Amino acid sequence: MTTRADITEPRRRGGWKIAAVAGATALLLAAMALDTHVVVLGSKQDLREQAFSPARYGAETFPGVRDSILARAVDATELAPLVLEDRAAAAEAYGVGEGTGAVIPVRLTGTMGEAKSGIYTVAVPELPDEITVRVQTGPAINGTELRDATGEIDFGQFKNQIEYQNAGAALNDAMKAEVLEGIDTAALSGREVEITGAFRLINPKNWLITPVELAVK
Repeated sequence: MTTRADITEPRRRGGWKIAAVAGATALLLAAMALDTHVVVLGSKQDLREQAFSPARYGAETFPGVRDSILARAVDATELAPLVLEDRAAAAEAYGVGEGTGAVIPVRLTGTMGEAKSGIYTVAVPELPDEITVRVQTGPAINGTELRDATGEIDFGQFKNQIEYQNAGAALNDAMKAEVLEGIDTAALSGREVEITGAFRLINPKNWLITPVELAVK
């Protein structure tokens, strides 16, 4: 004979199982919530977690690099005697980076000479004859002077060496788009120009400038 207790007991056991599963699910969801890292869209964390985009990085970062170089640029005629007399002192006074290879922001007015592979010599009045000044105008812009000119961009901000190198190239590309676009860089010989940019102080008698501002008079 089936009693009322025989009927209700399985139901109770079934209820316990459901409650146990529900409890375990709640614990799992709570653990997942604790382990979840919330990132606000558009924040710095969001940008870091996205795949690195050189084009986006260059466009976003170049204005700050340009403004830093413009604000700190020293006149070439003031810089030249110090560079020739004491390269280390010049690097310490005006450059970013230690020892050989410091990047120095500079401004000058001069006349463009002959070009070779997009690099012009520039005759700068009152500059010592032993100093050769050159400026990159593309189409290829080489080097990492723009990346290294502020001291605020370092390897630790990137996932690997490839991204770090791509950052330098991206800044060069952004500079081309903003500074050199619209200038007939193939027809600058004999033209007077005003240039602000940066060069790496390796040979004090040979400056290769990457511009952040170039005005043709």
